Amino acid sequence: MTETTDRRRAPGMSTGQRREMIVAAALPLLLEHGAAVSTLQIAKAAGIGEATIFRAFTDKDELLNACVAAALRNDHVLAELDAVPLDQPLAARLTEAATTLRAYLERMGAVIGAVHSAGRRGGPAEPREAGTPRTAAKPREAGAHHDPGAADGRADATERTRRAVIRLLEPDRATLRLPVDELAVIFLGMLSGRRGVPGDAELPIGTVVDVFLHGVAGGEAR
Repeated sequence: MTETTDRRRAPGMSTGQRREMIVAAALPLLLEHGAAVSTLQIAKAAGIGEATIFRAFTDKDELLNACVAAALRNDHVLAELDAVPLDQPLAARLTEAATTLRAYLERMGAVIGAVHSAGRRGGPAEPREAGTPRTAAKPREAGAHHDPGAADGRADATERTRRAVIRLLEPDRATLRLPVDELAVIFLGMLSGRRGVPGDAELPIGTVVDVFLHGVAGGEAR
């Protein structure tokens, strides 16, 4: 029994590899359960004992910060944007980009929202399996889980995404009214700026692209 369990822990894994494996198991649970997710649930999803989590991470806060960092990573998004053919009409290019970016932004927002919720909970310590170690309690301020590296990661992800959108706009630079770097910021803002809108309505991507390209005025006004 013990031998089987140890094999499921992937012998030979480095600490970094084990951390990545735990984060990969934690992300879907964090999206599903939010602040209610427990380290025991994460351990079961990863096929490891709960104690293994606390050999890879100092505490649950560090694990949640690692989940935020993973959600911010946008390498797969950039790969999809780089794969958009530049010989398509601009509207088609932007529609593909918007579909990819909206999915990324929604996933990132859900993870960050879940972690923020967990940090403000202030509830009792979560129960553990008998025999698993408890990490020493650490005093934390309201709004825990603040990670200075997360802000840097978000800024880097935003800048890399902006450059990817500029690439999609570049073939039509001569026909556009504004510089492509400014237009990239506007386009990204239209995709990510719906928070706080009454009714929290989400416009169809086709509408967003059409308004971005042609504005809201029609006829003589346009």
